[in-house]
Amino acid sequence: MAEKTITKEKPKKSKKVVKTTEAVWISGRRKTAVARIKLAKGKGTFTVNDQAPEDYFPTKLEQEKLFTPFQAVGRNKLGFDVSIKVSGGGKNGQLEACVHGLSRALEKFDPVLRPTLKKKRLLTRDPRMRERKKYGLKRARKAPQYSKR
Repeated sequence: MAEKTITKEKPKKSKKVVKTTEAVWISGRRKTAVARIKLAKGKGTFTVNDQAPEDYFPTKLEQEKLFTPFQAVGRNKLGFDVSIKVSGGGKNGQLEACVHGLSRALEKFDPVLRPTLKKKRLLTRDPRMRERKKYGLKRARKAPQYSKR
């Protein structure tokens, strides 16, 4: 009697598809302002604290500064859905936190953009903070007026 051997076919290995990042969540900081940013491929909706960026940052100069990361890498902001929640600090600190966060999000979304953003110094967090007030002084360094007599 001849033995029959049954061979099972091995399942074909499917090619792994490298999936691009669907969405990126990242934060940017400046002084005491923190911007939490969600960046995803989309139709081009852009919100800052659930408002249009033109409403939250009303001046033309602020709007230009907000979109500098997109201009630096030559990408159109219309290809991305961006949602920014920013808190703390003043308007200028919040704006710079948004720019820092957008730069970091673009770099995480596409690592090829890193050298361009680095050259424009958009990925560097500005470490300058307000100096604390010291006791016996009026502010951090301003002393009361000296009186000789």
